[in-house]
Amino acid sequence: MENTAIALKDRFIALKAEKPKIRIREAAKQLGASEAELVATNENNIALKSEFENILKEIQTLGYVMALTRNDYAVHERKGIYTKAGFNGHVGLVANPDIDLRLFMNAWHFGFAVSEGERQSLQFFDQDGEAVHKIYLTEFSDKDAYQSLVNKYRSDRQRDPLQIKPLDRSIVEKPDDSIDVAGFQDAWRNMKDTHEFFAVLNKFGVKRNQSMRLAPEGYAIESSWGSLRKLLEAVSERDLEIMVFIGNRGCIQIHTGKAKRLVQTGPWFNVLDPEFDMHLREDIIDNVWVVKKPTKEGIVTSIEVFDAKGELVVQFFGKRKPGVPEREDWRQVVQDFMLND
Repeated sequence: MENTAIALKDRFIALKAEKPKIRIREAAKQLGASEAELVATNENNIALKSEFENILKEIQTLGYVMALTRNDYAVHERKGIYTKAGFNGHVGLVANPDIDLRLFMNAWHFGFAVSEGERQSLQFFDQDGEAVHKIYLTEFSDKDAYQSLVNKYRSDRQRDPLQIKPLDRSIVEKPDDSIDVAGFQDAWRNMKDTHEFFAVLNKFGVKRNQSMRLAPEGYAIESSWGSLRKLLEAVSERDLEIMVFIGNRGCIQIHTGKAKRLVQTGPWFNVLDPEFDMHLREDIIDNVWVVKKPTKEGIVTSIEVFDAKGELVVQFFGKRKPGVPEREDWRQVVQDFMLND
């Protein structure tokens, strides 16, 4: 095992020498390893105890940081101060205007304090070594609090090989004709809160992308990336406040606010604002939907973006609060650019 780790480290060093700007996630794919395994090859990185809930409860001591959550094709970066994480079983919540997270702790298996030159971070990974969440220090962070946190949760077993276990991430849909479509549509129409949607999917055995085509008439309307891009340009120009959801098995990260500076870099469509960055790989987008969900306050409208595997890449909503009807400016921009294309 030790020789294997050394060989992986040497291959990683060689790849970085050949491609100095390569991201560690891409390097892992090219080397046939996981990102967590590459992180573990660096002796400057410190393995953490698997007391992730306790660690998250203390992140607020670090002050102003940058939270990063991503999946294969979208990255969400948000700066701010964590409030104390709260947990109900394996589900956790960090909720404030800056750092807004939904945490699914069953997918948190490895943690490291990572040093990349002057850049320091806490990084957490799933059972197969895929990153679920990262927390980077900024120039305004409390470095002493960070060091105290790392010392407190430093694992006693620093060089133990990671017990990586592959996960089957494929999405297998039940045949449409085996689903109670009428019952599913009734349940959708009778929702009182957007958070009921996941339970409705589970009850009827419907996958999320599949639900778009099985939706009640008028509740899921297919659109296009071109239309969504025009919508985001209008959001920027009109100073609208929106919500951007990007997540994976272990974490969903939410930005609520404006999306002003839009920049194209190769296949990546970016929002590059002082407190919020989004990076969206537009060339992998397979389908885009305008989705309507009933609530006690009326219809809530989202834009849902999927890749060819049926994975949800990113969601957009208008800024909203529980108990308050959806904003008319959001409904209007959706109507203008997504439904009248």
